[in-house]
Amino acid sequence: MTVEPLRRRRAPRGSGEQLREEILDATTDLLLETGHAKAVSIRAVAQRVGVTPPSIYLHFADKDALLDAVCAGYFERLDRVMQQVVVDQPTTLDRLRAQGMAYVRFALETPELYRIALMGEPMPGSDVDVTLNSSAFAHLRDTVQALIDEGIYPPGDATVMGLELLTVAHGVVALVIARPYLPFGDVEVYADRVLRSACLGRVALGSLADDVPPQEALDYLRGQTDV
Repeated sequence: MTVEPLRRRRAPRGSGEQLREEILDATTDLLLETGHAKAVSIRAVAQRVGVTPPSIYLHFADKDALLDAVCAGYFERLDRVMQQVVVDQPTTLDRLRAQGMAYVRFALETPELYRIALMGEPMPGSDVDVTLNSSAFAHLRDTVQALIDEGIYPPGDATVMGLELLTVAHGVVALVIARPYLPFGDVEVYADRVLRSACLGRVALGSLADDVPPQEALDYLRGQTDV
């Protein structure tokens, strides 16, 4: 039996942007419901919005372009969340930790979208990485640069240091999503402990060269503690 799409009232002139947002919202809802991009089709999105498939193609060249736009919007929302949590933080180091925790919380609240956006196969010509680099990651990098400017972090490339912290946050999220049965205990406490270790690690090892062996670094840090 063929299911006819719900009839959507003809949009007034100039409301194309509104339809585009409705298409993105419908696609996001379908992704959350199905948990997999392969289960989402242009026809299913059109059915959800109440338009014909050609109406979708007026805004997006194909399914990949549509999913790419959804993922880019996901990172924009992530950035807004990460920006909100830094307002009341007393220090720059607290701000960095708060950004990392906001990243983890947001991702774990939307695991299906996170898996598609950051754990799926990269799409050629995608705008997702550009959006991530210019929003959430850019502000994370700015916080790292502020720590360098304040002398809390050692001089260095803020982009590389920011990527290290992003790697830690992503690793926590990816492991919890992929293997939720592992003995994490309270996931919030676990994530915070890992992120604090990463944030403070740069402070503790700031005066050491990157190639110092672990035992030598440990001996040095113990000596500093004794002093």
